[in-house]
Amino acid sequence: MSFHKIARLYRLLLTVHVAAPHFRVAAERFPLAIGSKFERRSALLSDAEIGRALTDRAYSQHRRPPRKRGRGTTFRKPSAIPGFGAALGFTWLYLAVVILVPLGAVVLWTGSLGPERLWQIASDARVGHALRLSFGLSLAAAAVNAVFGLIVAWALTRYDFPGRRLIDAAVDLPFALPTAVAGIALASIYAPNGWVGSIIPFKVAFTPAGIFVALVFIGLPFIVRTLQPVLADLDREVEEAAATLGASRAWALLKVVLPTLLPALLTGFALAFARAVGEYGSVIFIAGNIPYVSEIAPLLIVMRLEEFDYGSATAVATIMLALSFAILLFVNLVEAWSRKRLGHGR
Repeated sequence: MSFHKIARLYRLLLTVHVAAPHFRVAAERFPLAIGSKFERRSALLSDAEIGRALTDRAYSQHRRPPRKRGRGTTFRKPSAIPGFGAALGFTWLYLAVVILVPLGAVVLWTGSLGPERLWQIASDARVGHALRLSFGLSLAAAAVNAVFGLIVAWALTRYDFPGRRLIDAAVDLPFALPTAVAGIALASIYAPNGWVGSIIPFKVAFTPAGIFVALVFIGLPFIVRTLQPVLADLDREVEEAAATLGASRAWALLKVVLPTLLPALLTGFALAFARAVGEYGSVIFIAGNIPYVSEIAPLLIVMRLEEFDYGSATAVATIMLALSFAILLFVNLVEAWSRKRLGHGR
């Protein structure tokens, strides 16, 4: 190891010592670790202490600006640039016109049905199956994309290989393709006589498995694009310091890198789930749309509208809205908790 690299790692340990003195990082012992080929017993930090210290270092460049603390409520300091009040007012006005007013109209229409009619619609077996299918597969697809999206983002960010830019551009194809085109393509590939459907031993098209494939297809870019900027900004010296202190690659990944990526990973998970739960165009071509088998909630809403049963359609839409809001709120709370746990709360 060169002298400059050793000096850089030494400065990093001093930085950790200044930022978190309760970890008791003994900088004078660092030369002993160098002389003993970085033996783990020469370091004075436990695994938990190293992980927390290095994670603090990785997060230092993502700290948010300070906030004014009032009685029971905290507010971010307004910008020094004039126009804070006007910008905040325009934000509320825009959100009200674009989001709150349309959704409020749906909720009010549902409320006019009365509790008995609303309960009758909500307790219908067909509605219940469609809701369970939509939300269950959306959560499963978002979870799978969180794992494989992390791998794809890591490969595209950390390694330089032939065809990297081509793969990077291909990740955005689900954004560019019309959903109907994506559905037709997936149905033709996974049909019993398709390229993939004729090889695999089980049926995918026109089953819930086909819905899962479509939701994974449309949700992958949200995970990859959310993680890539965070991985690009992650200081590699943190990983080098962990290796210098005797940590294995797996330990550094689990204790240093993943805690840093967790808030961004949860954000991508929420975006992928929100996109999947409302997906319609790509799913109807590969699902088969069989009641009690492969009928999703958005398709059921469209069918109720075609039958001029607007009350039932708005009721199902309101139930989807409430469930989606609850799940997304839970994910955001977990994300905020993870930031606060690492000392970088909002």
